[in-house]
Amino acid sequence: MRTFLAVKPDGVERGLIGEVIKRIEDKGLKIIGLKMIWLDREKAEEHYAEHKGKDFFNELIEYITSKPIVAMAIEGPDAVPVVRNLIGTTNPAEANPGTIRGDYGLEISENIVHAADSQENAERELNLYFNEEEFQEY
Repeated sequence: MRTFLAVKPDGVERGLIGEVIKRIEDKGLKIIGLKMIWLDREKAEEHYAEHKGKDFFNELIEYITSKPIVAMAIEGPDAVPVVRNLIGTTNPAEANPGTIRGDYGLEISENIVHAADSQENAERELNLYFNEEEFQEY
């Protein structure tokens, strides 16, 4: 199973890319795609299309396009739920210690990482950021 994870601008700015990668690899998951990119508004709006029309949408798009992100394709058994458990709940104040957001997140709008919340969204997000040829199987 594959899933998508991104280190958001605050995680990149705070130098947490290595920590996020370490936690993924320590869990036994494989990173089969990895790239640092600066999202344009169009791709950001496509990524967060389900939030269009919500009060926080424009703020979210401004934030996610403000600095680079690190996009990752991750592979392993039950990758979607395993990665969701690794990152913790969306609100860092409610995330358990030991999760990425619980340990490093400061506020709900800047919570270090994004991860696909379903297999369907994982496939959509992987296709948005990666071509199949970019995956490195090992």
